Order: sequence, then C-alpha cells, then structure tokens
Amino acid sequence: MKIRHKIEFLGKSYTHLSDNTKELDASTLFVSTPRNAQFIQEVKQNNQAILDFKELAKYFDIPSCIIGITGTNGKTTIANIIAHTLKKLGKKVGVIGTQGVFANDKTLKPKGLTTPGILELYENLSLLKQENCQIVAMEVSSHAIDQQRIYGLNFAARILSNITGDHLDYHGNLENYIRIKNSFLNDSGLKIINADEKNITTKPDNALYYGLDNDGLDLTAMSYDFKSNIKAVLKFNHCYTQDLSSKLYGKHNLYNLMAAILCIDALFGQSKQFSTHKIIQAASDFSGVAGRMEVVSAKPLIIVDFAHTHDGMEKIFESCKDLEIIALFGAGGDRDKTKRPLMGAMAEKYANKIFLTSDNPRSENPENIINDILAGISDVSKVHIQSNRAKSIQDAIEYQKNHAPNAVLLILGKGDETHQIIGDQKIDFDDRKVVKTLIEKL
Repeated sequence: MKIRHKIEFLGKSYTHLSDNTKELDASTLFVSTPRNAQFIQEVKQNNQAILDFKELAKYFDIPSCIIGITGTNGKTTIANIIAHTLKKLGKKVGVIGTQGVFANDKTLKPKGLTTPGILELYENLSLLKQENCQIVAMEVSSHAIDQQRIYGLNFAARILSNITGDHLDYHGNLENYIRIKNSFLNDSGLKIINADEKNITTKPDNALYYGLDNDGLDLTAMSYDFKSNIKAVLKFNHCYTQDLSSKLYGKHNLYNLMAAILCIDALFGQSKQFSTHKIIQAASDFSGVAGRMEVVSAKPLIIVDFAHTHDGMEKIFESCKDLEIIALFGAGGDRDKTKRPLMGAMAEKYANKIFLTSDNPRSENPENIINDILAGISDVSKVHIQSNRAKSIQDAIEYQKNHAPNAVLLILGKGDETHQIIGDQKIDFDDRKVVKTLIEKL
C-alpha cells in the first residue's frame, strides 16, 4: 500500500512510501518486503531506489513502549484491558488491533486487519506518537509474525495468551501454526506467558508466567468463581495477595485479566510508578469489549461474541455452563474448513439447542458450509438450520421465548462486525442491532 511519509533517501526527497510497484512515481520510494521480492528486479531495472523494510524503523518516530499481544483468542480483550487500566492510571495509550486504531478514546482509523501491513503499521505508530501516546497495546496475528510485518519493533513486552488452532488454510497445519506463535517469544525483552497453555513450548529468558491453580508462578489465582461476574484471589510471586472482582464473565476472561495485570505490574508496578493494588483496582472496572461476551439483552438473556473457532466457542460455553445454552453460529467461507466439524462437535457437547446459519459465506455456498459443520454433530435432532442469519436469529429468539425462557442465547462468530460478506457483496448486518429490533418487535 501507499502511505504519505516524508523521507530523505540516497540524496533524494520523497513524500510517499509504497510496497506496490504499480503505485511508484517520482515522489514515491519503493519498500522491499518478503511479500514483494519477485518484483524487486523490475524496480532495479527502472533505476528506482529501494528501501529495505528492515530499515524502516530508522525513518519513523514511534512510541517508546509497545506491548505486543498474540494468541488464538483474547488478543483484543487483553489489549483493551491494558489500555483501560493505564488510562485509569493517567497514561495516554494507543491501541492497534481488530477494532481499529485508537488514541485513548479517539478513533484514528476504523476496523482493518488485526495487524496491518508493515507500512501501515509504522504509519499507525507514527500517528499515535503524534497524539502523544508513549504506550501502545497492539494485537499481533500469526500472519503478521510469519510475514515479518512487525520487523524492527522493539517490544517492551510480548504476551502469548494461548495457542489452539486457526488460520490453518494459511499455515497448512497445526504444527506450523504453533511454531509461528512460539516464534513471537524468540526476540529480546519481557515475555508474559500463559503457563497453562501446553502448546507454548518456548522457554525464553526474561519471562513471567501466569496461570490457575499453580502457586509457583509469577501470578496465580488461588481461588476463583465464575457463577456470575469474575471473582478471584490473585497472588504474585512477591507474596502480594489481593481480591479481584471484575465486571467480566468466564474463565477465559480471568486469564485475559491476569495477562494484562501481570504485564502492567512488570512494566510500571512494583514500586516503579504504580502499586500493584492500584493496577488491580483500575483493571477491575473494565466492562468489556464490544462484541466480546456482550450482553445485548438481559431478559431474555442474549449474548453476542466473536468466537469463531471450536476452542473459542468452548471458552464461551464454559462461561455459561450453569445455564441452559442455545447456540447460534456459522463459519466463514473461503477460510479454514477443518475447524467446521470441530465447531459443530463443540456446540453439541455444550448446547441444548443449536441454530446453524451463515457467517460470512463469501464465495462459498452457505448450505455447504453448514453441512461441513453438521459433520461434527451426531445428534441432529437438536439442530435447526436456516442459512438466512437474520431469520435464524429470529427463530432462535422465538424458540428461547416459547421453550427455554431461562436459557442463554449465544450468538457467535461475528461479534461487533457491522456487515456480512455474501459473494462479492458487503451487506450491512449487525447481530446486536438485529437482536434489539427483534426484541422490541416480539
């Protein structure tokens, strides 16, 4: 892509940078990356200057404290907990991730890739520095690690939350995906690692560990309760113990809170700037991320979440296992097909009633996607199929009203997305708005 950025290179002034040969002109400097290597010879033949992507950091003024978060699930929530907590403590914080680019509560850019391409990423970091954000919490995808989009960034801390399975259409197999995620821990700097995640095999230097039921970690939960909102007793290795009472739900969110709290405490706490007590207090009133375990209706209880893998779904189901569960979901088209039957099996394990529908089918036939999910479900008598997502949501709400008024309806897969991709069309669609309209009507 092409970005506006003034640069002096090899005695010439440029106003733009681009990694696309089709965008080059006299004022645009070409940046070579692993993704465009096949076009470099063409650029050389045209006697155009080339800036190697590994040199980009020299030409951008970016925030001094960048916290990178990777993991199959939880990246968005952890980044937002970190930002919320530090803002409560008086810091100005930037966030880069699935939901966009933010400087405190100011939106600089809307939704895009979880981790932008390297040029846009440096542009975003430069914009945040201009907004006086010296701290940035950013999501780091497996694609970004593999494609070296984060090259040159000196992370103050790297968080690895969990590794299960996703994007196998890109990575080829689970082993490659696990290897890529673990490689995020290879560079220098502080590491914050979930000790309970068996697929985290790297044992790096300068690492702190968090987890449940293990008293030998840097941060552990000595006791916890998920019957409603999270309640836990946290213990740090420096023998500090404090109660945590959060507005969030579920075991997975306790892990997310612990990752954020341990990271902030290591960077800014322990008598450096803020007491551990103040950090936990500030994190406690974080009320959640839009589209992540978002309660859209209390009566009847309807929750919307972004979970789109079998393990992500399991975390949501576990959070609601004391209730009767109605699950509504689909799977994305033109994406990893291997996860579809696993999603079906997970729903069958936990849900009393399953509504299968479309997610973003893209170029695939929605019925074919649903059939892939059905392959993982042995008892199809609990399944209702309706490929039209709006109609399926209506059917699920009516079922809840007439047959299971005390159940929780979990609408999964799209979270805070505001569109649906069908074929080559991008249609306005928001699960939350559909639910609210139907609740008013019904």
